[in-house]
Amino acid sequence: MNWLTNYVKPKLRDLVRQKEIPDNLWHKCTKCGQMIFHRDLDKNHQVCQHCGHHMRLSVTKRLELLFDEGEYTRAELPDVPSDPLKFTDRRKYKDRIKEANAKTKEEDALIVAHGKMGGQNVVIAAFNFAYMGGSMGTAVGEGLVAASKLAIVQDAALIVVPASGGARMQEGILSLMQMARTTIGVERVKEAGLPYIVVLTDPTTGGVSASFAMLGDVAIAESGAVIGFAGRRVIEQTIREQLPDDFQTAEYLYEHGMVDMVVRRHELRPTLINVLSLLRNTKPAADVVELSSEDSPVESEVVDNINDIPPPPDIRRPDGAPISEETPADKPKKDEETPAE
Repeated sequence: MNWLTNYVKPKLRDLVRQKEIPDNLWHKCTKCGQMIFHRDLDKNHQVCQHCGHHMRLSVTKRLELLFDEGEYTRAELPDVPSDPLKFTDRRKYKDRIKEANAKTKEEDALIVAHGKMGGQNVVIAAFNFAYMGGSMGTAVGEGLVAASKLAIVQDAALIVVPASGGARMQEGILSLMQMARTTIGVERVKEAGLPYIVVLTDPTTGGVSASFAMLGDVAIAESGAVIGFAGRRVIEQTIREQLPDDFQTAEYLYEHGMVDMVVRRHELRPTLINVLSLLRNTKPAADVVELSSEDSPVESEVVDNINDIPPPPDIRRPDGAPISEETPADKPKKDEETPAE
């Protein structure tokens, strides 16, 4: 009985028991509805292999995608008061922060890292949309200012990757003040002669798009990203008109001159390296070789005498008869009578 109970019965139970399948093995594309295996989706950088739709990429995956060999060093950001206004709506703001910290294992919605991209020094400030929708508060503003200072110290280009719903309402006017502070930080980078590049991802809206996100020397947008200030529904209710289907998308903004280029995620890193090489490598690609006197081209003589100019091509009258080169003064007059001898 022990053999049947301890050995045979568990084996039979394992054969008939329905195995539990994790829910996160398959993901559904939000655009075409196709089911994608999670490993294929990770391998394709969260881009649908059926329709090419760009899903949201985590901030850590994005940093690994951009830096050389996926290696970078995170910068320590300054500490700020977590709840300066003691704000409470349906829940306490402190409780929301604790929940976001536990969910993302991050202190706030911005990560600043520095390293190499194409062999050049870069500082990247990337937003974490999973942290309260990537909203911008005092911590994000301080982080962007710190990123600008770090770029100046390291003589590096500053690349900002926003993915945000706008200013954080729980911090009130303090969050709106970060629009001006981040703009000043960007201007300091430009005054130092360093490139400032913005990679607009899905979504970039609100106070973020109304400040530093639209001030880049080069504005690059990911394909299909939603970029704008107010939401689509708010605009339609305000102007009482139906907006185009592609309104506030990266392609729509590119057609209207709001962004410089729309790039697919697989081409983002080589595109950034190419832009950085054009902005930073101002020296010639090779050593300049001076030409010797023997190799110098001979200057052609300039014709100064009008008499040396060749005559015009053969010109004829409308009836086809050639025009004589004699001037009218040289021709004898037909009606003039010869003088009498």
